[in-house]
Amino acid sequence: MSAPNDILIDDLANPRITPAIAEARQGPAGFDENMTADDVLAHAVELTGGLTDFGEDTGFRERLEVTLQSLAEDEGLTRGGRITLIDHAIRVMANRLRIEDLVKRHPEILEIEIDRPLIIAGLPRSGTTHLVNWLARDERLHSLTLWESEEPVPSAPPPPPGEPDPREVRSAEFWGHFEAMLPHMAAMHGMEASSIHEDNELLYMDLNCYSWEFQSRIPRWIDYYFSHDRTGSYLYEKKVLQVLTWYRAQNGKGEGRWILKSPQHMENLAPLKAAFPDARLVITHRDPVAVIRSLTTMLSYGDRIRRDPVDPPGLARHWSERIERLLRACLEQRDSWGPDQSLDVLFHEYMGDQEATLRRVYDMADLDLTPEAENALLGYLNENPRHQHGRVIYDLEGVFEVDIDALRERFGFYYDRFPVRWEN
Repeated sequence: MSAPNDILIDDLANPRITPAIAEARQGPAGFDENMTADDVLAHAVELTGGLTDFGEDTGFRERLEVTLQSLAEDEGLTRGGRITLIDHAIRVMANRLRIEDLVKRHPEILEIEIDRPLIIAGLPRSGTTHLVNWLARDERLHSLTLWESEEPVPSAPPPPPGEPDPREVRSAEFWGHFEAMLPHMAAMHGMEASSIHEDNELLYMDLNCYSWEFQSRIPRWIDYYFSHDRTGSYLYEKKVLQVLTWYRAQNGKGEGRWILKSPQHMENLAPLKAAFPDARLVITHRDPVAVIRSLTTMLSYGDRIRRDPVDPPGLARHWSERIERLLRACLEQRDSWGPDQSLDVLFHEYMGDQEATLRRVYDMADLDLTPEAENALLGYLNENPRHQHGRVIYDLEGVFEVDIDALRERFGFYYDRFPVRWEN
């Protein structure tokens, strides 16, 4: 039965293209969409005013070359979609230049301890965003905002007291424009500049972030990614966290443990453990059919900007295979984390009793649930009810042409390991 705030996106297969979306599809004039790796790095140098030291090459240059080749092979990308990804590569390489420059000037940064971070992993659309934003209400924890993850090192002196950080302003303007084109996105995954964000953005700075895949079809890159060890990239993420902790210390807020989250961690449990051996890990588990139903709808909605044609059935086939690959990697590496440092959380149990889940997480993480923290955390639940921006209606069988029974059979290996509740 439908409810007043139900959202039915009825043009996923044949999207209505507004003038703003048509402009975004085309992209800015004069941008070279056929850049080489050298071109990208040269633009990053220019963006930073001439910094040239990218630090130790942990394979990032080769990954950049594979990424660009893969994007060139994706014939479904619009010009604007391709430019957005290349421009992102320039930005993250500029971030890397600023990180290396800062560490060179302040080598003590590398002595900063990242003490027992609380890390959340889980499939996309499995409650990880809600959980990290909820736990971030505990002010004893360091959390990562979207704008901060996009630009960890400022490119200009700090603003006067009371003025917003220019990085936050830039992020808000970018995502505000994005959500103006896609008004239903807030009901699926809001991108407020000040919201708590995934730390996979930090993996971009070693060019080993899987988020490229959410906007493109790059099988060459995926195969390359899985065929190489990702530990070095997680160690680079640790360096970025040391930089961010150093900045907090300049403002008298250096003490505290980090809370982080990314679905990408679920397929990198062993590299994650190698980089953060004393971390505490929470893995959320949800019916992968429900995940694919939600994820493909969200991505297909955004594809009207970056892909032509949009091809919802092809998107569903791609992500069914990709989620299977992620889950198999998770099961292969799950035992690298023992019960004293990790916790599996079933989505239906989490949604059924969030307070009980909270206490399990705090017990495992060896965090004292003080009255002040508990009040702040319960306040978040009251302020952020589920579906507050509307409930999106999904049609995996129709628009995406998916055989649900066959999909459940495909994920039998996962159901056998984790008793997630099937969702219709």
